[in-house]
Amino acid sequence: MGSSSSSIDNIPNAQEIMQETGFSAAHLLRLYERFQFLDRDQTGKLRPEDFGALRELAMNPIGDRIIGAFFSPGQETVDFPSFVRILAHFRPTDSNRTREGPQQEPANSRTRKLKFAFQLYDQDRDGKISRAELLQVLRAMLGLQVTEEQLQSIAERAIQEADLDKDDAISFDEFRKSLEKVNIEHKMSIRFLR
Repeated sequence: MGSSSSSIDNIPNAQEIMQETGFSAAHLLRLYERFQFLDRDQTGKLRPEDFGALRELAMNPIGDRIIGAFFSPGQETVDFPSFVRILAHFRPTDSNRTREGPQQEPANSRTRKLKFAFQLYDQDRDGKISRAELLQVLRAMLGLQVTEEQLQSIAERAIQEADLDKDDAISFDEFRKSLEKVNIEHKMSIRFLR
């Protein structure tokens, strides 16, 4: 890696980003190289269509929702620091890591991972997962493998089990409670150096 882009010194605010996200210099450098690869126009920003080069997302049934999570409502591009902040949700949990300065919950904490997953379902961002939103995700994930009647039944059972306040939707607290026994830290972790 003798190119000029292979130095952490070429990444603006690298130290700040590493402290905020918990990524090492090697991880940040790898992510920067990946970002530059996706940034074909070399604008320093990515658009939703730039993510199309990622085969993993193109093949993922909810790839569009994952890509959408990189962009706030009305936002058409994402810069490198924002790109890294989103990916930090998928960083494996490091229980030995100590943070300096104000103690902010890390992006890869269980709660932040769950909030990220929740927003993949809560497309209208009203703080609840409606039956229709749950069905959209189920249709995308299961497609033609099950009938519409089976999808409806799965959605109904999921809402009945998770909806503690009986408002016919799943709030974040209900979502979190329903996943108490799931190892989210493992399921939402990606190894960034390969």
